[in-house]
Amino acid sequence: MTEATAGANEDPIYGGRLADLMALRDRLLAGVEQLRASLEREQGEDPIEHCLGRIKSVQSIREKCARKGMSPTGEVVLRNVYDIVGIRLVCTFLDDVYLMRDRVAALPGIEVVQEKDYIRHVKPNGYRSYHMVVRVEGDLCAEFQIRTISQDTWAALEHQIKYKHDVGGNLALITSELKRCADELASTDLSMQTIRNMIRASDASDTTTMMGGGEAS
Repeated sequence: MTEATAGANEDPIYGGRLADLMALRDRLLAGVEQLRASLEREQGEDPIEHCLGRIKSVQSIREKCARKGMSPTGEVVLRNVYDIVGIRLVCTFLDDVYLMRDRVAALPGIEVVQEKDYIRHVKPNGYRSYHMVVRVEGDLCAEFQIRTISQDTWAALEHQIKYKHDVGGNLALITSELKRCADELASTDLSMQTIRNMIRASDASDTTTMMGGGEAS
């Protein structure tokens, strides 16, 4: 899908703020890149596998307004649709999701407006992700979705299967299978986190031994 462009042909649904929304997206992505570099220096690891930023399309905004019974006008949209600017952070491990939540919330000029932890409070269909709406310098809002690689893979496949295809009478079975897959992937995430914790504990033990060791003469 081609991204909207600011200027004379800008759709009025953006309330004349599309250029500002794009600037906000770019600013937040730059902030995330700075966090990645800082954490890599601190920990020797980049907690983010990849990150993406987008401006919600006119069609998606109109569909959301229709679902929520809102007028699709620029003023209403800017005041009530928090995810016009969306930033997705895909992390390698579960702990990194919450680490990035804390680091993003501490970025200069950011106020956390709303948080929904769908990792600890899983949606009925199996969806898992951490959502955080932020307001930047008291004006425009953006939504961060922070999740693991497994959670991101499942969400992409679930969207493709349920929204891109006519599943007909198989909907109940497909929904059940998707939930089962989500639970299995969640179990894998926990196992991978456990393995990482074991490796880190072993590395810490080796470091302590090296610092305190040495043969007596």
